[in-house]
Amino acid sequence: MAKSNWAVDVSHSAIDFSVKHMMIAKVKGSFHSFEAQISADPVDLTTADIAFQIDLSSVDTRNGDRDAHLKSADFFDVENHPKLLFKATKIVSNGDGEYEVTGDVTLHGVTRPETFAVTYEGAGKDPWGNEKAGFSATGSLKRSDYGLTYNAVLETGGVLIGDEVKVSIEIEAAKA
Repeated sequence: MAKSNWAVDVSHSAIDFSVKHMMIAKVKGSFHSFEAQISADPVDLTTADIAFQIDLSSVDTRNGDRDAHLKSADFFDVENHPKLLFKATKIVSNGDGEYEVTGDVTLHGVTRPETFAVTYEGAGKDPWGNEKAGFSATGSLKRSDYGLTYNAVLETGGVLIGDEVKVSIEIEAAKA
């Protein structure tokens, strides 16, 4: 396949995360508003151009009060930093549709390189003849690397919120 532009089908895609809570459980959440610019040969991502933008105000942890707190200056500070940005800088094939995608993540005014494991899930045509491709990605970010240090010490020891945030991404894209 040749390199071409792909549009993310948000209704068939997801960006989810989880973080330790009280050192005993995990809180999960999603971002519902995001977009991407992808120019790629889906069966060989090594030459792809990939950029993501996540609207941080679309955070959803199924708890309105917690979501409002996450949007506040204690965490994302969406008034001053409304988006998380990702721009791929290096893509390495591990074979069999598996890749390590490294890129610059900008969050809360800080830009750092991060690497995600990406899997090409396959391609096909939908019932209306549109060419689609699927990808999965996993990785993690450290909140403290981006100045997101809000926390509380527990009387039993440990902290309220873990530093590592695990990220899971499912993308279905349509050839533009």
